[in-house]
Amino acid sequence: MTNLAERLADTVSKLGVKTAYGDPVEVNGVTLIPVALVQFGFGAGSDAAGGDSEEGASGGGGGGMSIPLGSYVRDINGMRFEPNIITLMAVGIPFLWVAGKAGARLIKALKR
Repeated sequence: MTNLAERLADTVSKLGVKTAYGDPVEVNGVTLIPVALVQFGFGAGSDAAGGDSEEGASGGGGGGMSIPLGSYVRDINGMRFEPNIITLMAVGIPFLWVAGKAGARLIKALKR
């Protein structure tokens, strides 16, 4: 189990800015740099009765996700960020629903 933890630590320490920002791509004289929100996690455990004993069960797992936020665009007008509209809608619609519910409850409470 310790060996697994050391290997995961080694792998995670190599991750950095390259995880969130992709390699620049040139298309028709315009440079695009993709940007994503990246999250990952790992976990492990065991029920070995005697500490380092080989008896008992153990397991581990991990997972991750990547959400494309948009890209930086460099052209003759300079550099700007172009958001991914689908991602904005996926985040914005639930946010507006929650904000609307909270606003309705606030108005209801103020009327009392």
